[in-house]
Amino acid sequence: MTDAAETRAGPGLKTVVTASAAGTAFEWYDFFVFGSLATVIARHFFADAGETVAYIMALLTFGLGFVVRPLGALVFGWFGDRTGRKTTFLVTITLMGVATVAIGLLPDYGQIGLAAPILLLIMRMLQGFALGGEYGGAAIYVAEHSPPRQRGLMTGWIQTTAAFGLIGALSVILITRRIVGVEAFDEWGWRIPFLLSALLLAVSLWIRLKLNESPAYQRMEAEGGERRAPYKEAFFQWGNGRFVLIALFGIMIAQGAVWYCGYFYTRFFMERVLKVDTNTVDQLVLAVTVASAGLYVFFGWLSDRVGRKPVMLFGMLLALVAFFPGFHALTRAANPALAEAQASAPVTVIADPATCALQFDPIGKAAFASSCDIAKNVLSNAGVSYGNAEAIAGSVATVRIGAAEVASVEGAGMSPADLKTARTGVESRIKAALAEAGYPAGADPARVNMPLVFAILMIFMVAATALYGPQAAALVELFPTRVRYTAMSLPYNIGTGWVGGLLPAASFALVAWSGNIYFGLWYSVGFTIVAVIVSLLWLPETRGRDLDRIGT
Repeated sequence: MTDAAETRAGPGLKTVVTASAAGTAFEWYDFFVFGSLATVIARHFFADAGETVAYIMALLTFGLGFVVRPLGALVFGWFGDRTGRKTTFLVTITLMGVATVAIGLLPDYGQIGLAAPILLLIMRMLQGFALGGEYGGAAIYVAEHSPPRQRGLMTGWIQTTAAFGLIGALSVILITRRIVGVEAFDEWGWRIPFLLSALLLAVSLWIRLKLNESPAYQRMEAEGGERRAPYKEAFFQWGNGRFVLIALFGIMIAQGAVWYCGYFYTRFFMERVLKVDTNTVDQLVLAVTVASAGLYVFFGWLSDRVGRKPVMLFGMLLALVAFFPGFHALTRAANPALAEAQASAPVTVIADPATCALQFDPIGKAAFASSCDIAKNVLSNAGVSYGNAEAIAGSVATVRIGAAEVASVEGAGMSPADLKTARTGVESRIKAALAEAGYPAGADPARVNMPLVFAILMIFMVAATALYGPQAAALVELFPTRVRYTAMSLPYNIGTGWVGGLLPAASFALVAWSGNIYFGLWYSVGFTIVAVIVSLLWLPETRGRDLDRIGT
């Protein structure tokens, strides 16, 4: 008998799933603590860059951990296919834990200057490098132990670890903030969630050390055969290489776009654009994460009944239908005063297009001193959607708010001190005009429709979990045992790492460039449309495949 249905010595299936899921949840906890604290981290490690650029830099640092994930996938995938699953994911979890604890110990910009963000970037790269090898190992390990008819259900527990990790991260942050107070948390308490990783690492290692190698890998080793060359066989033999491409463009780019939009861009949108209180945002995200955690397992189970492909396509199509109306509804539910003001007093920036820059400066040294840039910077920081109108060449930009107009200031050639004074003056005048037109400085807690916001967020979660729940089983079933770790890890980590990890920063940049607070959604929509087309045309149904016979 082949596959995992045979009698095995060693830990039972429940132990295998529990140990794999617990370790992976810990790694996601480490990763999400950083993303959840991006605003606080921006103030400590990018203090000299200005508010907008500092936040973008924090988002990019968060994204950098995703960017290096494909490298981790290649390195650990090779080791996983050559030396075994268990040893490899013991190494990844140790590396992740050490890097996370180190972030909690780093001195900030005020203490060591430029060295602080450099060290932070290095730790994030180590985190991403480790996570690049973790997911593939855990998903494969569980799949190679599972009976074919339960593979979606069992690997669904690995998928739900992302939710458990986020639940753990948000819970620790909320509890710590409540215990030490908001001011103390922003000053030094933010380090506590990172430092707690030392304890979680010890527990996770203890659990995983009890595991044996997977039966599929043991059978392959026992059969011997020619020496394995994971890179050559996975990427340069068309039989496997085409499925690497299909996995990337038919599943994983949608995963990065849909899941990270639902979990992270909604958070950014509520906190930075709609100006909902950070604590309220944390509570909402925590609530929908808890409520949706079981859906990963449900959709994994459903894929064992109806197939992987239809369930994943349902998630992609639901996201496409829900993105734009959902975010518009989110504005009306979370900050109705902002929606009302946008309808009654639309904002327009009237400027010479030649003076308007794409306000993105990774090193935080550009002045952005033109009258157009100053006006748009103020509006972007205020979370106000605006249109653009062309003015005559060389004219000073103005901001029209309903019937009122506010002139900006041309700051080119000013000294830094004078430019700062000029910016402050323009900001004061624009904010006064916005307030006069009914634009709120923040979301009124009394008017936040919490049940409706929760319902809207749950729609995004259903889409994300329907796509993510069956995904591990679908990826494992595409590739033979000889190259499975390498072949599935790379597309997974490109999709989630590059498409998903860069989503918050890229979407924020699109909003700042266009002036439309909803324009950043096109990032997610574009990738998801491509995935739907590729999946419909080329993705095979893999439900129930014998893992030992793939590629034979």
